[in-house]
Amino acid sequence: MMHAGKNEQVPDFVFLAHVVDVMSSVHVPFVFRSFSALPFCTKPHMLLLWPGAFVTMLIMWASSKTFLLSFYTLRGRLYQLWVVPRWGFHYFLPFATDGINDQIEQAILRADRLGVKVLSLAALNKVHGAQQRRDLPAWVIPVSAFVEIPHLHANKSNFCLFMPLFDLLGGTLDDKSWELHKEISSGKNEQVPDFVFLAHVVDVMSSVHVPFVFRSFSALPFCTKPHMLLLWPGAFVTMLIMWASSKTFLLSFYTLRGRLYQLWVVPRWGFHYFLPFATDGINDQIEQAILRADRLGVKVLSLAALNKNESLNGGGTLFVNKHPDLRVRVVHGNTLTAAVILSEIPANVTEVFLTGATSKLGRAIALYLCRKRVRVLMLTLSTERFQKIQKEAPVECQEYLVQVTKYQAGQNCKTWIVGKWISLREQRCAPPGTHFHQFVVPPIISFRRDCTYGKLAAMRLPQDVQGLGMCEYTLERGIVHACHAGGAVHLLEGWTHHEVGAIDVDRIDVVWRAALKHGLTPV
Repeated sequence: MMHAGKNEQVPDFVFLAHVVDVMSSVHVPFVFRSFSALPFCTKPHMLLLWPGAFVTMLIMWASSKTFLLSFYTLRGRLYQLWVVPRWGFHYFLPFATDGINDQIEQAILRADRLGVKVLSLAALNKVHGAQQRRDLPAWVIPVSAFVEIPHLHANKSNFCLFMPLFDLLGGTLDDKSWELHKEISSGKNEQVPDFVFLAHVVDVMSSVHVPFVFRSFSALPFCTKPHMLLLWPGAFVTMLIMWASSKTFLLSFYTLRGRLYQLWVVPRWGFHYFLPFATDGINDQIEQAILRADRLGVKVLSLAALNKNESLNGGGTLFVNKHPDLRVRVVHGNTLTAAVILSEIPANVTEVFLTGATSKLGRAIALYLCRKRVRVLMLTLSTERFQKIQKEAPVECQEYLVQVTKYQAGQNCKTWIVGKWISLREQRCAPPGTHFHQFVVPPIISFRRDCTYGKLAAMRLPQDVQGLGMCEYTLERGIVHACHAGGAVHLLEGWTHHEVGAIDVDRIDVVWRAALKHGLTPV
C-alpha cells in the first residue's frame, strides 16, 4: 500500500527537470548527499565515477521513467522536483524526441491525476524540438528497437514511444515505423542550410570540446585542463575509429537574419594533414562534402584552416576545377582573414617582419603593405618564390619587399606577423615590446612576458545571431574565425564567384567594408 503511494501527500507544485550531462548525474542525494548539498562543479576525483555514471545513463535511457528526486515545503504547500531520465545531449538527437515527449506527456498526465496545481517545465524540456534534425542510419534499425526512434504518425502511433522494444514484444508495433524511419533518415524534409562552414578537428584533446561530450565545456572557449587528460585515451581511440570509418557530419548550427548556418566537420585531426599518405583521403572527404552541399542547394561553403591548405588542394581550386558546374560557391575566406590582420597593424608602423611570407596569406599581406609604403621583411629561403611575389607588386613599391633568410633579421622590428609556427628560440630574436600578430594553426605559445601576442584572426557575429550553443575552439561564444566570417559575408552580400586560390589583394578592402556593413565587428 505504501509503495502504491495511496497515502502520500499530493504536491501543489512540480518542477519537471532533466539531467544536464553525465557528470552532473552524480549530483543527487542518493549518490552523495554531501556532494549534492553544495553547488555542482566537476572535480578531478569525480571523473572516476564517469564510467559508472555513463552505464547508468544508458540503462535509464532504455527503461526508466520520470521519478521524484527531492521536495520542500513553502507556506504549508508541498513542492516536488521530478526528473525526466534524459540527459542534455538526448534533446539534440532527433530520434529521441518522441520518447522525450512521451516521458513529459506521461508526467503531465500523472500530475493531473494526482491533482497537482502547477507543473513547470525546465530548460530543454520545453525547447528541445527546435534542435538538430538528424536520425539513425537505416543499418541500425534492428538495434533501434531498444532506443528511442520516431514512431509518430498522423493517425496512429506506437503505444510505448520511449522504448519500442515493449511495442515489439506486446504486439503494438506500428507496421509503418520503419518506412517513416527511412524517410526521415533520407533527409528529404530537412531544412537546407544556406551556408556551411567545413571545419576539422585540431587535436585529440580539442575533440572533446563538442556538445555531445560535455555541453557545459563546449559552451566555453577551449582550454586544456589537467583533469580532462583522463579523457585522452578514449578520445584517441575515437580518433582512430573515425579516421577509419567516419564521414563528414553536422556538429552545430545557428541562424542569422532568417538563414540557416551549419558547421560540418571533416573527421580528420590536425596532424593528419601533414601525413603524405592521408592527403587523398582528406581531399575525398572535402570533395564529398562539397558535392553533398551542392545537391542539397547550399549557397556558400567555406573551408576552414587546413581544409584549404595550398599544398593539399590549392586553396580549394582543385574542387572548383574538377567540378566546374558547381552551384554552391566554394570560399576559403582568407580575404577577410588578411583584412582582419591588416586592420590590427597600427597606421604608424613602417616595418614588419613576416614569416610564412610566401603562403597564400603571407603573399597578400606583403603585397598590401608594400602598396602602403611599409617595408616588409619576408622570411623565406626560396628566392624564386620571393621574386615571383615581388614582381606582382607595382614597380614603385617593389623596393619595400625585402627577402631575409634568418629570424635574426627581425631583431630590430617590433611588429611580427607570424604565419609559420615558431619556437621559444625563434621568438627570442624579437626585441622586447614586440607584438606577435598571427595566422598560424595551432597558434604559437606565448613564451615571452616582455612581448604581447595577438589571437587568431576573428570577428564577432552580428548581434541578431541566434542559436549559438558552443564556442569555436578557443574563441568566445559569438566570435568566429575570420575565414568563417568571410564565408558568411560572401552569403550576405550575395556574391556569386568562388573565392579560391590566390587572394585578390584588390578585394581586401572591399570584403572588409562589406563585413562591417553587415554588423560583423573585429575583436
